[in-house]
Amino acid sequence: MTVAIGDRIPDVELRTMVGKTPEPVRSVDALGRGKVVLLAVPGAFTPTCSDYHLPGFVLRADDLRAKNVDTIACVSVNDPFVMAAWGRDQKVGDDVVMLADGNGAFTRAMGLEADMSGAGLGMRSQRYAAVIEDGVVTALFVEPERGLNVSSAESVLAAL
Repeated sequence: MTVAIGDRIPDVELRTMVGKTPEPVRSVDALGRGKVVLLAVPGAFTPTCSDYHLPGFVLRADDLRAKNVDTIACVSVNDPFVMAAWGRDQKVGDDVVMLADGNGAFTRAMGLEADMSGAGLGMRSQRYAAVIEDGVVTALFVEPERGLNVSSAESVLAAL
């Protein structure tokens, strides 16, 4: 079942890089305090994700902070090394926390998995953005089809 507005985020293990070491982090610790904007992408280094989705949040980080957003985070069903490399490539710096959902546990728990086996990608995340306040989903923007329309940084900003 897909997470809905008013639901608490699931408590599962994700990974993030600390220096050159992948470290476990609980989703509730990374995303459950303050006002968080989470963007989820099907894959690091993929065209729409790299050309538009993540860059939009990097460019709008100050605008999001002006709306009292404490944390901007990006999650993908990729390993922590790939997420760290993608973050460096995208120059996210300290603006976006890069979270690896290598086994897809968070994505499945959110009910937002997508079977992209036909494209050779396996199980991935649907493209979405969410606003999470103290661990509770207060807004959810799931793309109904391919492309970037409802889950862009601009859409999230307009809703805040």
